[in-house]
Amino acid sequence: MGRGEDDLLLWDEDSARVRLDANGTLGATFTPDCAVVHPARLVRGLARTVERLGATIHEGTRALSLSPHVVHTDRGDVRADVVVRATEGYTTGLAGLGRAVVPVYSLIVATEPLPDEIWDRVGLRRRETFSDHRNLIVYGQRTADGRLVFGGRGAPYHFGSRIRARYDRDPSVFSRLRATVREMFPVLADVGFTHAWGGVLGIPRDWCASVGLDRDSGIAWAGGYVGDGVSTTNLAGRTLRDLVLGRQTELTGLPWVDHRSPRWEPEPFRWLGVNAGLRTMSLADAESRLTRRPSVLARAMSPMTGGH
Repeated sequence: MGRGEDDLLLWDEDSARVRLDANGTLGATFTPDCAVVHPARLVRGLARTVERLGATIHEGTRALSLSPHVVHTDRGDVRADVVVRATEGYTTGLAGLGRAVVPVYSLIVATEPLPDEIWDRVGLRRRETFSDHRNLIVYGQRTADGRLVFGGRGAPYHFGSRIRARYDRDPSVFSRLRATVREMFPVLADVGFTHAWGGVLGIPRDWCASVGLDRDSGIAWAGGYVGDGVSTTNLAGRTLRDLVLGRQTELTGLPWVDHRSPRWEPEPFRWLGVNAGLRTMSLADAESRLTRRPSVLARAMSPMTGGH
């Protein structure tokens, strides 16, 4: 089958359950254009590669602000012809960029390794990744060592775009994720969960990722991936390469290049709006379960969430 929109398959309930036998399944869409990677290993591999090519990576150095051709850090200034801001959810910690994105947490739980007889009932024989069409996003995959890893949104946005290490671990969200796993897969009712973690992602006001380069200041940027950064950063990196080198290519002609998202509202309106949106999406999922129809609440919130 050729690449393109023909690769998006629509399955009925029986076909969907062959791949993933989740409770309440009515059908599914499927695309083969998805890969499973270990993000931490990917980052470490990239770091080894750039160091082998002669670059130096400075860890433990906090960037405070940017000015033309300069990064101001807590250990001094770093100067370069082009400075690339690729700080994603942490962008709000840079002076003057507190409203560029909102940092929202996505948390994950992982089961103990599951025996083959359980996987025979769950599915994911080819290690497909999965999500469903609820409004408060969830996602999952089967790991190489036989665990089910399952994550989702739902952690609160913290006033003033605060980011703290302790926010990575929210017991109430972990509990809800474990409950959702057991709801979707009753066969997992008695399995143990051995790991739980989380992290922050960046959401622009219009939910549109972007890359760009301001030639006058020498400041380039990439980000606003809304949780899709593992793959999108690769495209962003190749696009930034062409921009920095002054090349006009198919990549530099993409519509996200030099896109400027509007700023988020000031506090307390930002805190009220984002958390109201999270609560509304939870209610929208409850509404859909009761009515078995698309949520009226979710449709009303669509302008706030960029149509997502």
